[in-house]
Amino acid sequence: MMKKLALTTALALTMGISAAAQAHPNHAGYATNSADTVWKTGYGECWQTGYWSEDDKTVECGADAKAPAPEPTPAPTMVMKMIDAEESHIIHFASDSSEVTNVSAIVSYVGSLAKLSSIELKGYTDSVGSSAYNDALSQRRVEAVDAALTAAGIDTNGKVVSHSYGEANPVKECTDAGASRQSCLAENRRVEVTINGQKQIHVQQ
Repeated sequence: MMKKLALTTALALTMGISAAAQAHPNHAGYATNSADTVWKTGYGECWQTGYWSEDDKTVECGADAKAPAPEPTPAPTMVMKMIDAEESHIIHFASDSSEVTNVSAIVSYVGSLAKLSSIELKGYTDSVGSSAYNDALSQRRVEAVDAALTAAGIDTNGKVVSHSYGEANPVKECTDAGASRQSCLAENRRVEVTINGQKQIHVQQ
């Protein structure tokens, strides 16, 4: 009886030493065999070594299964797209004048376009003077705007469509007299500029 007890004790010690010796980094804190398989008790529990801690738990040995990490969301692809663009400007004139004062806003807008398709110019005058004179004055005004845009560096060749309407289509009716009338009619002395082209924009694909 004593001999059998001693043999059992020795076997247990040997297994304990062997289990500790075969603990593997992939199963830290557990005893494994040479195939890196965790030893288990007759109750299906993993055999722990003396170095075992709660942090060593695996799904096989009691830890809760972790949800898989979500797939990373791919970054959106940005592509260049051409879109049609249109903008209107108005240039005003002094009475009986075709002198163009400032086209910087038009130049800036044309510079923002990827492609300039056309520039439409519509010239007008106030109602002071004869119809024939005003027709000629409105024509001089559209020509002056065309020349000013060219001088500012815009390639208007084959892109300008111009119309001269004289005193037609007033935007303001005035009944005043003298200097007050001249001031009131200022909004009618104009060239309407409509620019058509295309712009490049980034769009998400």
